[in-house]
Amino acid sequence: MPETNRIEYKRELSEGLEKEVVAFLNYREGGIIYIGIDKEGTIVGVQDADSDQLKIKDRLKNNIRPSALGLFDIVSEERDGKEILKIIVASGSEKPYHLKKYGMSEKGCFIRLGSAAEPMSQKLIEELFASRTRNSIGKIKAHRQDLNFEQLHIYYQEKQKPLNKQFRKNLELTTTDGDLNYAAYLLADENNLSVKVAKYKGDTRVDLMESNEYGYCSLVKATKSVLDKISLENRTITQITQKERKEHRLWNAIALREAIINAFVHNDYTREIAPKFEIFNDRIEITSAGSLPDGLSKNEFFEGFSIPRNKELMRIYKDLDLVEQLGSGIPRILESYSKECFRFSDNFLRMIFPAADDVYRETPQVTPQVTPQVTPQVRDLLNVFKGEESRTELQKSLGLVDRKNFRINYLNPALEEGLVELTIPDKPKSSKQKYRLTEKGRKARQE
Repeated sequence: MPETNRIEYKRELSEGLEKEVVAFLNYREGGIIYIGIDKEGTIVGVQDADSDQLKIKDRLKNNIRPSALGLFDIVSEERDGKEILKIIVASGSEKPYHLKKYGMSEKGCFIRLGSAAEPMSQKLIEELFASRTRNSIGKIKAHRQDLNFEQLHIYYQEKQKPLNKQFRKNLELTTTDGDLNYAAYLLADENNLSVKVAKYKGDTRVDLMESNEYGYCSLVKATKSVLDKISLENRTITQITQKERKEHRLWNAIALREAIINAFVHNDYTREIAPKFEIFNDRIEITSAGSLPDGLSKNEFFEGFSIPRNKELMRIYKDLDLVEQLGSGIPRILESYSKECFRFSDNFLRMIFPAADDVYRETPQVTPQVTPQVTPQVRDLLNVFKGEESRTELQKSLGLVDRKNFRINYLNPALEEGLVELTIPDKPKSSKQKYRLTEKGRKARQE
C-alpha cells in the first residue's frame, strides 16, 4: 500500500517524526505513521521496538504543543516475521498544534496535504487558534479543590506504573492556572457523578426490575464496576437438541466491552450527565451524552477515525489498559453488529445491541449458565482455538493488534489457570512456539 493522506512510512526512527505527527494532529482525519517500512512499502522492521516506543512517547510528549498526550497511540505489529511500530494519531481539538521549538509559526505548524506534511500559512494558523475548543474538561476548573486520588494511585500501582508527586501535572489534571480541572474531579475518589445500570422485566421501561448505581467515585472504578455487572448479565445460554449442544452469549463480549468503554471515554461531561446502561429482555442500550465531535462525519466515525472528546481520560484509560488503541473500538463493534445499531441525535449517541436470536426467549430446552470463574477475555480466547495455534494466529482470530493487551488480559491468565499450555514448554520464547487447550481448557469451553 503506498503512502496516502492518512498513511506515512518511515524506514527507521529519525528526525522529523514530530513534524509528521503535528501535521496529522492538525488534519481533520488524523493519520497513521509506520516505523520499519520504507517509502516503497517494503517491510524492513525495527531492531528494538520497546526502546523505540519509549523514545517516541518521550519525544512527542516534550516537543509538541499543546500537549498531544491522549491523542496518539503506539503499538507493535508483526509483518512478514518482522516487528514494526504503528503510531496512530487522532485529529486534535486544540489546533493548531506546533513544534515547541518554533511555536505557532510557519516553521512550527504543519498540516497533511496529500502524502506530505506542509507548512501552514500564517492566516490558517490564526484562524485555527481563534476557533480552539474552550469548553473541555481539561480547561474547566473543578468546583472542589480538596480532591484525593487514592483509587487512581492503586490502579496505576497494579499496572506497575506508580504515580509520583507530580502526577496531577503529568496526567494533565490541572488548568493552566494550576487548579485541579474537571477531569481531576471525575477521577477523584469522591465526586457527584451517578452512573446507573438499569434492568427491566420486559421490552419497555415500564417494569423496572433492578437499578444499580456505581457513581460518586473515581470514573475508572465506576467503569470497572459497570464492566463487571454487565459481564454477569451477559450470561451463556445452553440449548440442547437431539443432535447437538449449542451455546450462545446474549451479546458479543468484545463488542460489548468496547461499547461500554467508548461510552465512558467519549461522554460529554461538560453537561454533567453520565453515560447510562439499560438492559431489556431483548436488547441492551448504552447511551452517552454528546453526539459526534465537530468535524467528524458518520462515515468517518464508522471507519475508525478518532477525535477524542476527552483526551485526558483517553490517556489514563490507555495507561490502565482499558483502551487498546485509538480508533479501534467502533470497527471492532461493527464486526458483530451493524451500523443500524447506532442512533445519533443532536445531544446523545445511543448504541442498541439486540440479544442473540432465539437466546433470550424462554423455552424448556434453554438453561442459563453463569460462568464467573473464567473472565470474558479468557473465554473468548478459549473459543477461538481449533488446534495448535501461534500467538499471531490467536491475536488475528480475536481481532487484537496490541500484543501487550493480548498477553496480559488473554494469554497469561489462561496459562496461569492451566486452561492453555505451550507446545514447547522448555523454550517459552521459541519462534516456533504454539499454544493448545488443556483438558481443563476444553471442559471450561463447554461449561
